[in-house]
Amino acid sequence: MAGRLVGKVAFITGAARGQGRAHAVRLAEEGADILALDLAGAMPHVPYESATPDELAETATAVEALGRRVLTHQGDVRDLEGMKAFVARGVAEFGRLDVAVANAGICVPAAWDEATPEIFRDTMDINVTGVWNTVMASAPHMVSAGNGGSIILISSAAGKKMQPFMVHYTTSKHAVTGMTRGFAAELGAHGIRVNSVHPGGVATPMGGGDMMGAIRRTWETYPRLAPMGTTFTDPPYTTPDQIANAVAFLASDEASFITSEHLSVDGGTQHF
Repeated sequence: MAGRLVGKVAFITGAARGQGRAHAVRLAEEGADILALDLAGAMPHVPYESATPDELAETATAVEALGRRVLTHQGDVRDLEGMKAFVARGVAEFGRLDVAVANAGICVPAAWDEATPEIFRDTMDINVTGVWNTVMASAPHMVSAGNGGSIILISSAAGKKMQPFMVHYTTSKHAVTGMTRGFAAELGAHGIRVNSVHPGGVATPMGGGDMMGAIRRTWETYPRLAPMGTTFTDPPYTTPDQIANAVAFLASDEASFITSEHLSVDGGTQHF
């Protein structure tokens, strides 16, 4: 059903490409105006190429092509005050905020004894504190408006199960799952729903560069774990659009009685 978000405004982090861009475009297709934030610059330790300002601009162009308004900001989810300022500017210009999608994150393959303190710190700062910052920059506007709202936290299959050779990543995504429950409980007093989405493998630029090579090198440290993450269906990965469909559903009134839920979009990913 098209037009489920007409007249609403959505804030999305990590919006320059991949899943973040798919969320922006999908919600715009449903009628939402978009506030799009991305670091659009070098990220620490990751084996794939970082997003760029040009890619963030391409997201804006895609949203505008659908006839929706969009504001972009090159910012860091670790910068709470910067995020608050951007969201406040968006609310002042567009008049409201109804949806927040905490999508930004990093993924660094490293066996337990190869992960450095810096990898652990940056993964937690971006994947956990950055998600908390997204809610803290968004929820007060929903509360003050009194119209309810929908907050969607992008976790991972690793947030329900685990991801081999990524203790730091698995830890961060389990934290997001718990954060979903905690925020859902308290923000329910204001009619705000909070849910998490748990993708398995997704075909995005995060899989580019040396990402697959880095994963294969971790397999060599304990080959028995290499098959973990096998899906029940083919292909063994999905597209950003399919994750965005789940986000659009949770953002819409069709999910008005769904909160504190953890929705897997992972082809039945099995971690045995």
